[in-house]
Amino acid sequence: MTRIKICIKGAGEMASAVAWRLYKVNIRNILMFEVSQPLAVRRRVSFSEAVYDGSQTVEGVQAVRVDSIGSIADAWEQGKIAVVVDPRWGFQRFVRPDVVVDAILAKKNLGSSISEAPLVIALGPGFLAGRDAHFVIETNRGHDLGRVISQGCAAPDTGVPGSIGGLTVERILRAPAAGIFIPVRQIGDKVKQGELIGRIEGVEVEARIDGILRGLIRPCSYVTAGLKIGDIDPRGDAVACYTISDKARAVAGSVLEAILRVNMHTGRSDALK
Repeated sequence: MTRIKICIKGAGEMASAVAWRLYKVNIRNILMFEVSQPLAVRRRVSFSEAVYDGSQTVEGVQAVRVDSIGSIADAWEQGKIAVVVDPRWGFQRFVRPDVVVDAILAKKNLGSSISEAPLVIALGPGFLAGRDAHFVIETNRGHDLGRVISQGCAAPDTGVPGSIGGLTVERILRAPAAGIFIPVRQIGDKVKQGELIGRIEGVEVEARIDGILRGLIRPCSYVTAGLKIGDIDPRGDAVACYTISDKARAVAGSVLEAILRVNMHTGRSDALK
C-alpha cells in the first residue's frame, strides 16, 4: 500500500468516485473535506453521508467521519477513508498532503491554490491549469470527458445536465420554492411522469418523466429555490442507484492518471512511497 496522502475537497458523487478509485489502487490515506450539511443528490454513492450517519460505504469501500488528527490516523490505520467537516480545509496544514484534489464542482475556484501541495488537481471549469492547479480534469460529457489538461481550462459550464437515455433537463428535479424538503418517495423507487416525489413548504415536486429515482437529497434538508434535489434515470436500472456512474468513473480514472503522470515524468517517486 502506498503512503501518499491525499486531501479531497468535497465528498459528493464525483469526489467519492475519485476517493474510491484511489483506494482501489491502494492509495488509502485519504482525507475528504465537507460542509456541515452536505446536499448530495446521489447519496448512495457519496461519502458525504458519513457526516450525518458516522460512516458510509460505496461499492465496498467505507468512509468514516473524523474530528481530530488522531481520529484521521485511526481511520487510515483501520483501512477507511476519513471525512471531516472542515469547509475551510484547515486540517490540510496538519496532514501535509502529497496531493490535493478540488472536487467541489462549484464551477469556480473557491480558494484552492497550486501551492497547497506538490500536486494539485482540480475538476471542471473555474480553474486554469498552471496557475490554480497543476492539472484540470474535464468533467463535461462528450468527446473530451476525462481529459487531463496541463495548459488551459475545462469547458465552461453549459447549464444543461448530461444526456441520459436522450433526456437532459427533464430528468432533473429542482426545488420549486425555498424551504424544508419532505419526500414521499425514496431512492430506488420506480416513478411515473406526474407522480408526487415530495413537498417543499406545501409546494409539490412531481416527476417529469418515467424512470428510477436515482438520486434524492436527504429528507428534511433546507433547500433554496431552483436547487437540484433529485435525479430520475429513464433507463430504469435500479442497480444504477447504488453504483458509481460512467462519468464519475471516467473522471476518477483521470485523477489517477494525473497522479501517475507526475510520478513517471518527474521522477518524484518519493511522493508515492
